[in-house]
Amino acid sequence: MPESYQTSSAVLFLIFNRPDTTKQVFEAIRGARPRRLYVAADGPRPNRPGEPEKCEATRSIATAIDWPCELITLFRAENLGCGRAVSGAVSWFFEHEEEGIVLEDDCLPEPTFFPYVDELLERYRNDSRVALVSGNNHQRQPRRNDTSYYFSQIPHIWGWATWRRAWERYDFAMARWPEVRSNNWLLDVLGSKKAVEAWVKNFDHVHTIDPDTWDFQWVFNIWCERMAVILPGVNLVRNLGFGSDATHTTGGEEHNLSSRSFPMAFPLRHPNHFIVDSVADQRTFAAEFIPLSFHRKVVRKLKKWAGLT
Repeated sequence: MPESYQTSSAVLFLIFNRPDTTKQVFEAIRGARPRRLYVAADGPRPNRPGEPEKCEATRSIATAIDWPCELITLFRAENLGCGRAVSGAVSWFFEHEEEGIVLEDDCLPEPTFFPYVDELLERYRNDSRVALVSGNNHQRQPRRNDTSYYFSQIPHIWGWATWRRAWERYDFAMARWPEVRSNNWLLDVLGSKKAVEAWVKNFDHVHTIDPDTWDFQWVFNIWCERMAVILPGVNLVRNLGFGSDATHTTGGEEHNLSSRSFPMAFPLRHPNHFIVDSVADQRTFAAEFIPLSFHRKVVRKLKKWAGLT
């Protein structure tokens, strides 16, 4: 990879009220010098002292363009919440772009994330089996082979990219969930009864109480369409968002499997076959999704958010 790399992809930068993390991620975007930068911001929440000022400061940071670039903004006056603001912004992005990169204000990409994504967006542009290209690898174990990436059933979205052809299948309301809930398709996808149990709970709560989230719906639609995702052999994006001021990732750093990032080696080594690495996926499920105590915590938080407890 050349020392000064310019990404060929458009970038959607999702921001809100966090000037500190926004500044770090914007510096990474500036280093990649996209020719088109879309910045989307939710509005401040009512009755939150100081939040309008934080939102304004964050917007100023994210739009301080000093390289040749077309800047397109979607700044909301009212607060829609994380779920509708983010999903709406991604849909807005793909009204204008056929493909592109999506970065939230707490997802700090390693510089090699950009050429990695650019190459794979082009390589799999017309392959309907692939839903997205992720920059995340949350496994604690060493990689299982010498390829640069692998195919997975686990859509990580802390720094990712996709195509309009995949996102246009997204449904915020998860209208198909009641019809497919009792089928065995989730077991076919996940290969683990414990993982199925956990995700049925997640999807039930997303569908019935409409929590302030958007990513469970994205996961659901990817699995419904039986698409795979691409995960890198090393983690390329650090999550800066763990802490008390986060919307969802309020745990400490010890719970963050994306606390470190590593450079991708080039040229990329592509897999010889389109086969989901089920062993790698089981490792990830074991690290992230299987413990029922974790899911109980998620359920309790969703109930509290919805005023059910």
